[in-house]
Amino acid sequence: MVDRQAEFLEIFDTVIKREGASNLREYLIKSDFFRAPASIRYHCAFTGGLCDHSINVYKRLLENVQREYGENWEKIVSHETVGICGLLHDLCKIDFYRQDFRNVKENGEWVRKPCFVRDEVLPYGHGEKSAYIAGSFMRLTREEAVAINWHMGGFDNRVKGGDGSISEAYCKFPLAVLLHVSDLEATYLDEKRGE
Repeated sequence: MVDRQAEFLEIFDTVIKREGASNLREYLIKSDFFRAPASIRYHCAFTGGLCDHSINVYKRLLENVQREYGENWEKIVSHETVGICGLLHDLCKIDFYRQDFRNVKENGEWVRKPCFVRDEVLPYGHGEKSAYIAGSFMRLTREEAVAINWHMGGFDNRVKGGDGSISEAYCKFPLAVLLHVSDLEATYLDEKRGE
């Protein structure tokens, strides 16, 4: 079995060299990032799912950037930017879930099963919270911050509430579109719902 934490850290160490990256790395290790699920019931809903999902989004984003910009892609989007956006887009899920128990009926008997429940420590939004956390350790470029901020696309609560800023963000920062698409591909093509 692949050690996903080791894989994540290897990618992180290889591509993210920015000042403050080592402090962010230390924070991730001390936090629940490598133990947290990516969701409660939609995708990667298991211990370590957030790490798995982050790696999947990074790989999809790298493929999408390379396909979009061709062999000279790094002249347009640095590998470091791909790593930052792909690996760190869901930092908002640190200290977001906690383990609990629920009763499930199996063979006519009620059984106590472990589960995750939402228990957010820092209610700061989703994409904007991820950009805030990453930016508190290292300086993000405007493009990185916008991409992370709007990675949820139409699922973002601000968009659901009528905020049209996402359209301007996607027009001005194509990386935001590529990150959103990569997140969707990872979620719906690479990962199983509820697992």
